[in-house]
Amino acid sequence: MDLQGKTVLITGAATGIGRAIALCLAKEGANVAVNYSKSASDAEVTKSEVEKHNVRALVIQADVGNKEEVERMVEQTIAYFGTIDVLINNAGTTQFIPLHDLDGLLEEHWDHILNVNVKGMFFASRACASELRRNKGCIVNITSIAGFNGAGSSIAYAASKAAGISLTKSFARVLAPDVRVNSIAPGIVITRWVDGREEHVKQYSDKTLLGRPAYPEDVAELTAAVIRGGDFITGQTLVVDGGWSL
Repeated sequence: MDLQGKTVLITGAATGIGRAIALCLAKEGANVAVNYSKSASDAEVTKSEVEKHNVRALVIQADVGNKEEVERMVEQTIAYFGTIDVLINNAGTTQFIPLHDLDGLLEEHWDHILNVNVKGMFFASRACASELRRNKGCIVNITSIAGFNGAGSSIAYAASKAAGISLTKSFARVLAPDVRVNSIAPGIVITRWVDGREEHVKQYSDKTLLGRPAYPEDVAELTAAVIRGGDFITGQTLVVDGGWSL
């Protein structure tokens, strides 16, 4: 897919991986709808950075775990740009609770993580499905290697990312042959999520074959490649972890 003039809706695009994807796709000529939940000022910064590439941008507040807000977000995007060609399900959340602390992982943690990471992905994909079918578009879901290895920031987070990988396969089946659906599973990525966890980052980085953690731009570049050149790839999850999981 040539991204020039296309419209991309990115959930959780105010900071981190979402922002990096927004800027990467804007460089290739895509218009960007920047979704955020709470980080309004950060979302406006992302919008300004996107517009420096002579494309259009729109900021939309929505909690992706809320079906009505997701449907409104999609309606606003189509009303402003006239279309949606690509959906990036990037919005995510977690709670840092050691895996062995079973009593520390509360029902409220499960509810919040699954609402955003799983139901949010489903709600957004469903709301965009008819428009993406019409445009022969694509979906890219940002998941995690935690969905494969059951590790990560908490058991609930790992389970949610495994569900995201499964949703990727299900939507690839449901939306074929018109819409390609793939996911990208990073290892640890240097974002504000790991602020204050320098020792954890170092331990991870030392175990990668490439000797470093991932940066948001690593995920963004692969996202662009999957959209741009993956016309015969669907239902797949591509790992971005520097060889850590080998």
